[in-house]
Amino acid sequence: MVFDFLKGEFIDVISWLDDTRDTMVWRFDRRDQAIKMGAKLTVREGQAAVFIHEGQLADVFGPGLYMLETNNMPIMTTLQHWDHGFKSPFKSEVYFVSTTRFNDQKWGTKNPIMARDPEFGPVRMRAFGTYSMRVTDPGKFITEIVGTDGEFTTDEVSMQIRNQIVQAASQALAGSGIPVLDMAANLEDLGKIIANAITPRVAEYGLSIPEFYIENISLPEEVEKVLDKRSSIGVAGDLNKYMQFNAAEALANPASGAGGMMGAGMAAGMGLGMAQNVGPWGAAPTAPAAAPSAPPPPPPAAKAWHLAENGQTRGPFSEGDLAAMAASGALTRATMVWTAGQDGWKPAAETDLARLLSQVPPPPPPG
Repeated sequence: MVFDFLKGEFIDVISWLDDTRDTMVWRFDRRDQAIKMGAKLTVREGQAAVFIHEGQLADVFGPGLYMLETNNMPIMTTLQHWDHGFKSPFKSEVYFVSTTRFNDQKWGTKNPIMARDPEFGPVRMRAFGTYSMRVTDPGKFITEIVGTDGEFTTDEVSMQIRNQIVQAASQALAGSGIPVLDMAANLEDLGKIIANAITPRVAEYGLSIPEFYIENISLPEEVEKVLDKRSSIGVAGDLNKYMQFNAAEALANPASGAGGMMGAGMAAGMGLGMAQNVGPWGAAPTAPAAAPSAPPPPPPAAKAWHLAENGQTRGPFSEGDLAAMAASGALTRATMVWTAGQDGWKPAAETDLARLLSQVPPPPPPG
């Protein structure tokens, strides 16, 4: 019976079944029992077992079934100064590390990122998205991040990862030179830049970022309202016709207060004009005074154009500048250009700049 009691004090089966989705590290509970030499260690797919002996990193086991002996525990054997064939029990902390992907991790900028937009000037923007992380070096992850924590979850490391992401995102967005209106079309490229920037940093923790996504880049609410008004004006086209249309709609709906007030105002204006034309009682109507000539409308604002070359933007340029560039060959029919109000980047030959290129001969035919 004494032998059975001593035998029960020794651990002979070591394994871990994870039933959670956020546990990254779990320490095997020995209850201060010794591990028997020759015990069975089961490491399942998506796991790694890390042995810590007296505060030092010892052996790391990948997926498989092991018999714990001196021949497959070289570091533990060295730390214990065991002779070959030593069969005594030993004490060691065993940590199971999940090496699967932890998906749908959130990140976002708490404070706005200041950037210089080529069209709007200084702007403030926010960004957010998701990423996934994976433990690639269990030993380094235990020593650098986990320490002696018996159960380590994703929440305990995600804040540090988010800080790294936000720092890299701020540098990438502020230094990209991409106009704010074109960032939605470049989210994938910006995401790759940010992921490449944080990869060496998280590798120091024994982690990797297999997937990284930018879901949205937004401007302050007041700036978005101004952009909405600017878009509305562009859709409306001729403002005079737009106002006339609104007035006609109001007159056609007398039930609305605006229509009644506008109709009364127009009637009063017409009556005043008729009274002025009649003149004094009994006197002949006087000829109406010549209306002052209206000033000529202001010339339309010149468009400012941007060019895209080798992933970078240049500009803005006036049409005079582009005419000189077309003459010198710096602007071709295939050059990608963009101006305010245009739907994305287009070749110069498909825009209003085609008239500048019509005077430039096309490339010669092949010999």
